[in-house]
Amino acid sequence: MANLKDEITKRRTFAIISHPDAGKTTLTEKFLLYGGQINQAGSVKGKATARHAVSDWMEIEKQRGISVTSSVLQFEYGGMCINILDTPGHQDFSEDTYRTLMAADSAVMVIDGAKGVEPQTRKLFKVCVMRHIPIFTFINKMDRDAMDTFELMDDIENELGIATCPINWPIGSGKSFKGVYDRNTKNVLTFSDTMKGTKEGEEKDYPIDDPDLIAAIGEDMRDTLMDEMELLDGAGAPFDQKKVDAGELTPVFFGSALTNFGVETFLKHFLKMTTPPLPRKSDKGLIDPYSEDFSAFVFKIQANMNKAHRDRIAFMRICSGKFTAGMTAFHVQEGKDVRLSQPQQMMASSRKMIEEAYAGDIIGIFDPGIYSIGDTLTTAKEHFKFEGIPTFAPEHFCRVRQVDTMKRKQFMKGIMQIAQEGAIQIFQEYHTGMEEIIVGVVGVLQFDVLKFRLENEYNVDIIMENLPYEYVRWVENKDIDMDTIVGTSDMKKVMDLKGRPLLLFVNEWSIGMVEDRNEGLELAEFGQEQMEY
Repeated sequence: MANLKDEITKRRTFAIISHPDAGKTTLTEKFLLYGGQINQAGSVKGKATARHAVSDWMEIEKQRGISVTSSVLQFEYGGMCINILDTPGHQDFSEDTYRTLMAADSAVMVIDGAKGVEPQTRKLFKVCVMRHIPIFTFINKMDRDAMDTFELMDDIENELGIATCPINWPIGSGKSFKGVYDRNTKNVLTFSDTMKGTKEGEEKDYPIDDPDLIAAIGEDMRDTLMDEMELLDGAGAPFDQKKVDAGELTPVFFGSALTNFGVETFLKHFLKMTTPPLPRKSDKGLIDPYSEDFSAFVFKIQANMNKAHRDRIAFMRICSGKFTAGMTAFHVQEGKDVRLSQPQQMMASSRKMIEEAYAGDIIGIFDPGIYSIGDTLTTAKEHFKFEGIPTFAPEHFCRVRQVDTMKRKQFMKGIMQIAQEGAIQIFQEYHTGMEEIIVGVVGVLQFDVLKFRLENEYNVDIIMENLPYEYVRWVENKDIDMDTIVGTSDMKKVMDLKGRPLLLFVNEWSIGMVEDRNEGLELAEFGQEQMEY
């Protein structure tokens, strides 16, 4: 039993969130570098000779230099087993990020030192607050000219409404960025020879009163640092672990992911301040991670990670107990036992088969088409469901049909598989077949990804026609004859994949009109599935 407890205690699972281009993927790469997983770090927007980042594995990600799907990476550092969930920063893929946050125990928020808090950061932060998860802030790109450090702190506090506690403090920025001052040890760390960030580089550690420090950073810099520290000690919030755990205080770190400045320092502190996996909510109360019964929930489905096999992987977060390869667990939503086969751990698209995993780990399981996002698996005698994962109502719609009608089968297979990943939602008009389908997405970039993936992964060309609808409502009435609904000229009757009736509208006015014209008609913003909890 001690072994189970020890293994779970050394697990740390966190998600990295940020606005696009703040340097999230680059930071992930550097963690892997320090964790000994890669010898040379890749870059997102690399030159022709440079490596691509490990976590961006889809072709479209390499072409555009953005992450479009969350990836899962695991490595060991300092005796801890760390699971990183790298999320897409771009708002058009925010759904994926929201779901991923459900699987994390804490979040690392990456902020660009020159721009401060940006819109997408605000949105993601709200999800973290809603879930009360600890947030750690890494202010990146200090090797470029950044905002005043105190201004950055104010920006975080005012914009996000969370207290900040700088653990270290930058000395200069841009070309004059010399290193960081550790407030705890009262030492200054300077960095050199990272070979533009591809290698770990050399760190030098100077006590604040060391005469050599002046030679390293210059007297002006040292005096400025002393003044800033005095100000910070007087006015800044003290470090309080309880507040960090409750998500009310964020420890702040400074550095440059591109050049590795401050990355390892951040990693060491982060591991000290984060907790092992915590209990999870279910409909039968909290589930203890140290319980001997295995339990997990599916938070993401990814098709075609291996081009050769056209496979589907269901990503699960293990919430309690121990997982062993080939074990049988009860699939609560399907109501039957399933064998969990071909378990894998990811390094983005490369993977290794694993024999065992513990609470806190993220594993991928071969999915024969039975799993959906939010499913619970357990070996406990008393079955329970973990709390649901929110689904967002689509805001953009288009009609999709294939160019070559002979490729009907590939088209349907592709569209279905991508829909099951949760990136798109599919609707079909009443009284028509599936020749034409309506696709709904949260962000318009998802349409580009859909087109790209259908062409590249399924060899299907499609024609897309934008539709003017912006609102979707599920019809709650049981056994309703859709033909009897009196609508407006800009309303469309459709059903989703599970045959549930929906109405699409161009504007909110039409929704009110339809409700007035049809007495007793019940419309809901969310599908019933999401409301079970």
